[in-house]
Formats: sequence, C-alpha cells, structure tokens
Amino acid sequence: MRPERIHVDAELHAGKDGRGAFYLGDAAGTLEALLPEYAGKIKVIYMDPPYLTGDKFYMRVRVGEECWRRGRGAMQVETFADPRDRETYLRYMRRVLALCRELLSEEGMIFVHVDYRLNAHLRLLLDEIFGEEQFLNELIWVYQTGGRSTRHFSRKHDVILFYAKTERYDFDLNAVKAPPRAPRDNHMRRHVDPDGRTYRSIKVGGKTYTYYDDDPVAPCDVWDDLSHLQQKDPERTGYDTQKPLTLLNRIVRCASRPGEWVLDPFAGSGTTLEAAKRAGRCFIGIDRQPLTLNIARRRLNGATWTARGGDNAAEVEPVCEAEVMPGAGFYHVCLNRFEVAIPGLPAAAQLDGVDNWSVGYLREDGYHVMEDDVRTRRHGDLRTELRAPAYAGRLAMCVSDVLGRSYYYALEIPGWK
Repeated sequence: MRPERIHVDAELHAGKDGRGAFYLGDAAGTLEALLPEYAGKIKVIYMDPPYLTGDKFYMRVRVGEECWRRGRGAMQVETFADPRDRETYLRYMRRVLALCRELLSEEGMIFVHVDYRLNAHLRLLLDEIFGEEQFLNELIWVYQTGGRSTRHFSRKHDVILFYAKTERYDFDLNAVKAPPRAPRDNHMRRHVDPDGRTYRSIKVGGKTYTYYDDDPVAPCDVWDDLSHLQQKDPERTGYDTQKPLTLLNRIVRCASRPGEWVLDPFAGSGTTLEAAKRAGRCFIGIDRQPLTLNIARRRLNGATWTARGGDNAAEVEPVCEAEVMPGAGFYHVCLNRFEVAIPGLPAAAQLDGVDNWSVGYLREDGYHVMEDDVRTRRHGDLRTELRAPAYAGRLAMCVSDVLGRSYYYALEIPGWK
C-alpha cells in the first residue's frame, strides 16, 4: 500500500527526561516569533554562531547499516557556509543579541562562543546591548587538538563571552565544583587526618589554613580541563564544529536550575539541548540545517519535546510502501519500501536512505509519535516494523532520510472507515 502524503506543522514526542522544543529555521526570525510566549522567561542562552571564516562546513553522514557498523560516513553534506561580509554579519548578530536580551529573564545570563576573529567585535556588541556593567567573564577554553603553526604561536583556545541581563543574575558556582586534578602544593605541609583523608596546611599571619586534597574546587576563567572532541570520540555526531558535552554541562548547570529554560539559537549538533535534558532543564533549540533534526531525534530521545518546521521536503516524492496490521490493542506498521533520490549516491535500496522513522497519530496540534526507530552506532540496522497503541486520532508515520528531509504520511487501517 502506498500511503497518502500529508503536511504536518508539529511533531510531538512524549518522554520523562525534560521538555522542550526544536525549531527548524533562521535564528533571528524564530527568536522574534518566540517573543510573545517566552519574553522574560529564558534563564540561560548559549550560542556558537558562525565565526566569519568564509569557509564551508560539512557533516559526515552515514548511509545504511554497513556505514553505521563501521562508524564512518558515506557522504559529506554541507551544513552551513560561514559569511565573509563583516558588516552584514554584525548587523544580523546585533538583531539576534537584542532579541536574546528580550527573551532572558531578569536573573538570566548569556554565553557567546567566539574565536580570535570576532572576540573584539562581539564584545563591543554585547557591551552595547547588555551594558558594559553586565560583563561577567571572558572565559578561555583551552584545547590541544589540531595542527601546529610555524609562522606564529598555535591558536589553541576559544573565548566565551559571559554577560548577565541585570545585576539580579542567578549564578550557581557550587553546581560546577569538582575534585581537583592535582592536590594543592604551594609549599604547604601534608597531613593525614584520623579518617585517612589527606590535607595540606599553611600558617599565614598567625592563622592556619587547611585544604583537603579531595575537597571540590570551582573552575576559574581559564577552562583547560575540558577536552575537545577527538576524531573517533563516540560522542561525535559527524557535525563540524561540534562542542563537547562536558563544556555545555558546565555552562547549563552554573547558569540555570532544574525546570528553567535553556536556549541555543544556533543549535547545530544539539549538544546544548542534550546537556539541558540531562540536567533536568527545559530547552529550546533553533537551526536552519535540516540534518540537525535527525541529530535532535537521537540526542533528545526520552524527552518530551516538539519539532516545528520539520516538514521540509515538499518538492521531493519518494517511493513509499507501508502496511498496517491490526493486533490486540495495537496497530503494527511495516515499512516495506522507501526509495528517495540522494545526490551523489546510487538509488537507495532496502531502506538504506532512511535515517529514522516513527509511527503515531494525527491530532489537532500535530503528529504525536508513539514509537520510533533511529540508527545509532550500537543499532545501525533499522527495524521495519513499529507499533502504535489503539488511540484516538488518525494513524500516521514519518520517514526521515539521510539528508534530514522528513516525509509524513497518513495510514489506512484495514476495515476502518
């Protein structure tokens, strides 16, 4: 049976690990559309915007079970192109940052991730929009990956500009304290207490100061303890410029509390959203690249979240065949065939062109996912049968290809009219 292709405005997932939304679209336009609902409600914003390099960036995409099993991408898909026109870029970023300030709560904070190209320019923009007095830190994230220069000192750090909206900002340094990597020394005397804990002491001005080796310490403004992602790191999604989860965990936890809203207007690889989900925060992600929705479906698995703008393949018509079989309290949906044109690859056969798919119900507010299957490194093959409980609504399914294009279909139940 060839199901009926339909249009869907929202894709809704139900889970237990946090809640949020992902918007496929332009950052500035989407932020403006969010103002009526979220103005003054966002607790922390992190962004990793384009760096004005003029370069093109790609995602290494795996196609089919074999590629997932080997852990290597079969094709490279362009995700975004960094602009070169500084004046146009800064006008756009001024608009984005101004909208971010409106969305932040009075206790909120913003982190803007940049490198040497834009540090000075965005620092001035942030001073203009948030006020110089709201500057909190120029955080230095140090890493050791990549090549080495012989013409100048190798550039091995990024800058994260940290501002508050008002003086009422709510910053929780205790949330990111961790055991020290090495014990304090500084010529202090070493002791062991009756419980076997090692500590150091020093006498200054007639007063003795004591420091236990295992006491948690807070990070300073130079972050050299958070590793950059290595090429074969299992955390990698294939998305260029991906930042490590440890980095976003620190930012999310120090600047927000459980249940508060975290926003990333350039969500890319989805790291901010996963960090928010893991920490029990609510999240909003925005990105214009369709592939990011496939990433979100993996990283947000288990959360309650809504995807908007995902019905992005109006001009593409795959060959799709599916079958519905009624069961005891369930409908079993079999995806028998799905062939779609993928530039640069031969015609996809045996569902290799499918990255993920789901079954669910159409209701007034959108398509509600009941069960889905997403290719992962541990689970590279794709199940061809999913099931949906006998709920109210019209039975439907969504199939997403390896380019991030999502196709929605209404399904006919045998004997149902």
